[in-house]
Amino acid sequence: MTYSLITLSHNKLECTRRCLTALITKTICDAPWEMIVVDNGSTDGSKDWCDTELKQLGAAHNIPVTVLHNQGNIGCSFARNQAINVARGKYLLFADNDITPRTRNWLPAMRKLLNSDPSIGMVGPKMVYPWQPHPIQCAGVGISKRGRVCFLGRGEPREALAFNQQREVQCLISACLIIPAALIQQYGGFDEAFHPVQFEDFDLCYRLRAAGYKAIYTPSVEIYHFESVTTQGTPAVRNQAIVIRNGLLFQQRWKHMFVDESGPAEEECRWREIPSVPFSSIDELTVF
Repeated sequence: MTYSLITLSHNKLECTRRCLTALITKTICDAPWEMIVVDNGSTDGSKDWCDTELKQLGAAHNIPVTVLHNQGNIGCSFARNQAINVARGKYLLFADNDITPRTRNWLPAMRKLLNSDPSIGMVGPKMVYPWQPHPIQCAGVGISKRGRVCFLGRGEPREALAFNQQREVQCLISACLIIPAALIQQYGGFDEAFHPVQFEDFDLCYRLRAAGYKAIYTPSVEIYHFESVTTQGTPAVRNQAIVIRNGLLFQQRWKHMFVDESGPAEEECRWREIPSVPFSSIDELTVF
């Protein structure tokens, strides 16, 4: 098995069905891949859909689908680590259940870049919003000297020159992130101290970077991202409090690195609010 695509599910059936269906049917790949879904105690029919229709869809496209079940929402790090333990792929692709491909050959394109230089440890694509004119959601992540997070390019035009150049970045988001399985085996998966979600992906990026590996952003691969569908509306997730708590842990752990880096200025890290479009109103998305 070459690729293992790992995604999580906790309710949000409409989104999960649309996005995972697109990942299977609209991806062009150069090698065998599998999908591993960890269902964190869904109660809206997501569990049954993954067990039946998703597995059938995968079988029809020669893509094995494994579904792991938890009784409740155990959080992102614990669930992803469960999937890592059963993954058979040489490359692990972490994907949220609210993304769909805009670039059909996204998997082989990201792997090709990953393999182009032994110092590259992880690759992330250009994430764009699924509504016209598809502004940028994230083009890599910057960390200021005080530890504030900046989603590079957020809200900027998809064609903006500054974000259409491949480059090394401080962090990448795990909404779509490819890492060799060997590096995860050597340096560990997602730290469960960042429970239930937030900053676990940045912590992993810094752990690999501390070991000498680069995080590379590539605009040659584009992925639609509905953004925050995975966590929004989940009663058990007090998002703002979690962001503060886990952000402080991240800052304490990695300040010795980002304080000496050329990260974004503090004023660039103000969170830019992007008016959202209702999920149900977004038409079929074009794939290239």
